Amino acid sequence: MHEIEVVKEAPKLVAGMRKPGHYREIAKMLPALFEYVISRSAPIAGQPMFLWHEKSVEEAMAADEAGRADIEVCLPIATRIPETAEIKCYELPGATMARMVHKGPYESSGTAYEKLFAWIEENGKTLSGPVREEYLNDPREVGPQEILTVIYAPIG
Repeated sequence: MHEIEVVKEAPKLVAGMRKPGHYREIAKMLPALFEYVISRSAPIAGQPMFLWHEKSVEEAMAADEAGRADIEVCLPIATRIPETAEIKCYELPGATMARMVHKGPYESSGTAYEKLFAWIEENGKTLSGPVREEYLNDPREVGPQEILTVIYAPIG
């Protein structure tokens, strides 16, 4: 499923949480974000996302191991909601993106990232912002081999 296409993504209003830590904390951050958004009666306008701020697979692995990965999760919403110390409401910028779908456990996405970064380099492109993962299904409802993650890399 690692075919790469170039797409244009529109800006999105999102509610988001960002903190340093281990990537495994995404599994706790997303439900907390959903709970807050639902408690504010905000219509959800898309799939949950993770923004990957590290610049390479190696950098991400080192940051995760050290507990200092830059973790940001967000949820597209249709209307602005009040912010808290942890949850911010902002517009996620639109961009031209290299897009691919990874099928399988989140832990096995390293190969997809390596292929995506190689494609960017081979095509004379540069990464112009954080990579996004969009989660198309819920790992509590499908088996690990059926998990679908769309990976978007903003390119310039």
